[in-house]
Amino acid sequence: MENEHQFNELQTVRLKVNGEQHELLLLPWVSLLDALREHLDLTGTKKGCDHGQCGACTVLCDGKRILSCLTLAVLKEGAEITTIEGVVRGNQLHPLQQAFIDHDAFQCGYCTPGQICSAIGLFKEGKAKTREDVKELMSGNLCRCGANIGIIDAIMEVKDGGMYE
Repeated sequence: MENEHQFNELQTVRLKVNGEQHELLLLPWVSLLDALREHLDLTGTKKGCDHGQCGACTVLCDGKRILSCLTLAVLKEGAEITTIEGVVRGNQLHPLQQAFIDHDAFQCGYCTPGQICSAIGLFKEGKAKTREDVKELMSGNLCRCGANIGIIDAIMEVKDGGMYE
């Protein structure tokens, strides 16, 4: 009975999101996605399938891409979380954001934040050497509109231009 009581208690969770420290009172089962959207009003990260299959909820955690719908917020205490809102540099779009615009890499735009965060993480991983590598490594981010060619073109432009650093 005591464990059940603890599971239903609000917990203080300290998250550093987009460079800002936040202290939230959350139930232990609240996903990072819900903490971002419902408690911090960072709605750029999208809730797609809520099962880790579409990639719409992809954010960066300590520079690595993660699915925020499958991640408990309490487990990310002290981590550096970056959402789509945090990739801008002052008033300047991140090079990937600009490349997405230039290559018409979004249609409805729903998957775009997750795609961009995933691509930034992909660059940091250093595994994407070729267009085929990028296609494979981005396969966890689904685009139902069919903008995949523009998405891959945008990623390759930024990768080849070295503008992602």
